[in-house]
Amino acid sequence: MEKVCGNKNSWESLSAVQKQILAKHIIVNDEHRFLFCSVPKVACSNWKRVFMVLDGAESDSNNIGKVNHLDFTYLADLPPLAIKQRLKEYYKFMFVREPLERLTSAYKDKFVLNNTSFHKSYGRKIVKKLRKNPPIGLKGDDVTISEFFQYISESRMEEMNEHWMPYHMLCQPCAVSYDFIGSFENLESDATQVLKHLNIDEQVSFPKQQKWYKAGGKGFVTDAPKYKSVPKRLLKKVIDKYAIDYDIFSYSTPSTEII
Repeated sequence: MEKVCGNKNSWESLSAVQKQILAKHIIVNDEHRFLFCSVPKVACSNWKRVFMVLDGAESDSNNIGKVNHLDFTYLADLPPLAIKQRLKEYYKFMFVREPLERLTSAYKDKFVLNNTSFHKSYGRKIVKKLRKNPPIGLKGDDVTISEFFQYISESRMEEMNEHWMPYHMLCQPCAVSYDFIGSFENLESDATQVLKHLNIDEQVSFPKQQKWYKAGGKGFVTDAPKYKSVPKRLLKKVIDKYAIDYDIFSYSTPSTEII
């Protein structure tokens, strides 16, 4: 990690934009003295259900529907000195997932399903940018996975939507010394470990996995045929875009020859 991080080893070493992104994604719990970096598409909604029970807003994490992601305190809500104090003293944790799997999950959730807000805000933008003759009155609801990957490969990391922004930009593991980094692939056991460390495992349980959930091994890209329609050169560009995430979090970089 030292080779990847360079001199970026503290809050002070981050740029103003990097601090802003990080502070907007770290949830603060003062009662139990922990910080959680919320990464979309890596069970962050279920962690927020856990926090809602801890805050007394709900009684059972398994019976909470849609989560309002604004109903929490973030580092961005605190003054500079309070931010530094909590980064230094609180237990800090985050969760990651095989990067390509996370991107595919984001694509399905935001562009394949009936997510009209993303169709309007990003689907239309992607189609207009990548298709030669986009139709008048386009809905943005037919973005292909190749178009999505092409859009990502040409995007600046700091300007990406949080659902596909790289982990190292969202959570800055070089500048923040996380006490625990769990994985989506080992979600149940890793979540249990965090709850026990915080001594809250008798107060709240991590929500049960949905029936459709299937864990894969770390570094294993499941259901590889879904990438067959993506040109190998483009797939490699996307994988290279997330090279730091693959490196820092010890995921094996997929071979485009296998995919």
